[in-house]
Amino acid sequence: MNSHKIEGLLEIMARLRDRDDGCPWDIEQTFASIAPYTIEEAYEVAEAIEQGDLEALKDELGDLLLQVVFHARMAEEQKSFDFDDVIAAISYKMIRRHPHVFGDEQERDAATQTASWETQKAEERRAKANGAPVSALEGVTVGLPGLTRAMKLQKRAARVGFDWPEALQVLDKITEEIGELREVMESVVESSDPDAKTTRQARLADEFGDTLFALANLARHLKIDPEAALRGTNAKFERRFRWVEQRLAEEGVAPADAPLEVMERHWQQAKQTERS
Repeated sequence: MNSHKIEGLLEIMARLRDRDDGCPWDIEQTFASIAPYTIEEAYEVAEAIEQGDLEALKDELGDLLLQVVFHARMAEEQKSFDFDDVIAAISYKMIRRHPHVFGDEQERDAATQTASWETQKAEERRAKANGAPVSALEGVTVGLPGLTRAMKLQKRAARVGFDWPEALQVLDKITEEIGELREVMESVVESSDPDAKTTRQARLADEFGDTLFALANLARHLKIDPEAALRGTNAKFERRFRWVEQRLAEEGVAPADAPLEVMERHWQQAKQTERS
């Protein structure tokens, strides 16, 4: 077995899934049980890229490739398709969607090609519908992270004219949504009826979701990836909080025992230290 070639990896997965001599854990997996790992590996690829760690990227890309091989092997066992079919499908798609490279089109401007790519994908969706009406939102994957899917839905709607012309108008919408969220937060449930409390909680979730959706729309207008921006803020929060923990440890105080004012003071020092 040449484990350094794709054929070797395919053979490894076949061995792992062998009903007689394979790995019990691998054998019992399904498309649904593996899907969360596939998503996780994609995020770990993104993390390695954000950190500029090419050694980690090599490993994470291997983990992600394994996920593709795993799904393809399960499909082959069901006689649905195999790894070669996956390669053939994506190869055909890439050639079809790049007529300026593999065909006669001469236009190579990036913006033009992006528009052409989206047009071709829309035509593919219409073809799959066999003549039935196709929504502008058709094909936006439900399994995407919420903020990413919100941006894709908004982008699709914008293509047919449903969009704010200016980013400041989106900012006004965010202010409006925050006001509606505040209104629900400030409301008082007079009754002890649990149904009333449940209804209020549902309204809070609804208004909070509207606010996040509007924030994602602003990110789209500002050409910011909201998921990447939030990951950056998460990393910043973690970095600064660890700094606070370290200062408290030097003072012999556990975070749980420190007054909020003391932690806030250290937090501000952490911010100032980063900016200096």
